[in-house]
Amino acid sequence: MENVGLGVGPTRRCMLKMSACVAASSNAAQGIALLRLAFPNILRRSRQDQTKTKMPSKTHIAVIGAGAFGGWTALHLLRRGARVTLIDSWGPGNSRASSGGETRVIRGAYGPNQPYTEMAGRAMQLWREHQKRWGRQLMFPIGVLWMAAEADDTLERSSPPLLRKAGIPYEELSEHEVGRRWPQINLEGVRWGLYEPESGFLTARIACQAVLEAFLSEGGEYRQAAVPPGNLEETKWDGLPLSDNSKVVADQYVFACGPWLGKLFPEIIGSRIRATRQEVFFFGTPAGDDRYTEKKLPVWGDHRARFIYGIPGNQGRGFKVADDTRGADFDPTSGDRAVSADGLKSMREYVGLRFPGLKNAPLLETRVCQYENSPDDHFIIDRHPVHENVWIVGGGSGHGFKHGPALGEMVARLVTEHEEANPLFRLTRFKTEP
Repeated sequence: MENVGLGVGPTRRCMLKMSACVAASSNAAQGIALLRLAFPNILRRSRQDQTKTKMPSKTHIAVIGAGAFGGWTALHLLRRGARVTLIDSWGPGNSRASSGGETRVIRGAYGPNQPYTEMAGRAMQLWREHQKRWGRQLMFPIGVLWMAAEADDTLERSSPPLLRKAGIPYEELSEHEVGRRWPQINLEGVRWGLYEPESGFLTARIACQAVLEAFLSEGGEYRQAAVPPGNLEETKWDGLPLSDNSKVVADQYVFACGPWLGKLFPEIIGSRIRATRQEVFFFGTPAGDDRYTEKKLPVWGDHRARFIYGIPGNQGRGFKVADDTRGADFDPTSGDRAVSADGLKSMREYVGLRFPGLKNAPLLETRVCQYENSPDDHFIIDRHPVHENVWIVGGGSGHGFKHGPALGEMVARLVTEHEEANPLFRLTRFKTEP
């Protein structure tokens, strides 16, 4: 018996018979109907082939910057069917990048500073999905403890309803309960605790490199080159010049260059992206004592006087502590990345107070990174006001890394579907500034 309409190619004899039927039919439409009935797969393939020949070539999008924002945006654009070229000066997670270093906090509590709790919830979901997909752990859900201060607990007090709405688990703990769970913490000045048991920390440099690996494996193109500051804000340009004297010509461009955005776009960005010098310290824990590792402590944030946070452990790198207070202006390209004596003294005093078992702990490592702050600490996501095919993405302001996969997903949708960004992120919000 001949195979007809079962996904197996028809025989030559069957095709000839049906062609004769069509030719003999007095009604052409009836003949076509007979063919459609007999060979649905053949006609379906034919229509698909015709569609393919009529479809325009893939939209080419260049993404400049392979950090948390740029890397994830490039990957999501690729998955939306675009041809994507990703460009970075020193590579993903390099030591000059705002997305460099070892770890970043991932948490949902933002108090009234929104819509970041909802974005964090989506980001957590995407981090979990991708680490399962890639077979490597990037997110470590050791919990996040917020130590609510006696003076001001606005962030902690206003976060629970938003955490609940975003589906991020949390517990409100009394001072007594915090002390019972983590007796190695001196709770002087702490009224209560807000605990996120499924939050924690992310690898930073490793995660950026994992995103690039996935981007390349899925068909993306990566180039290590710089974009020299020049005439990008002129009304017309016929491609993007690079430091190797080549030029990238794309249909659309996404600039996710962190603290370098102001130099590339001095008129529309300029000082609206301010890089600040941030010092990070890694202290050694007592030999054989795991009370100050990720086994026994969560990530923590402390609002006692200023906001200080810490990440215990992470592959034996030490007890990480950093002050979130914005530092001095900083040049991310050539700035000196040695910590200051005053910064070290201040952090030793703090650690000795809050974690008495680490008083006089040896300093293992230090790092100077930068925040790239917008004036209101909100992200910047918008089209260039002159170039309709150019998008500006930045303003991580010290809290952007965790949002990378969700932000990249959002930017890819905006770019490919020609939508407008949330007004909170758009450049027009700065028009009232003098």
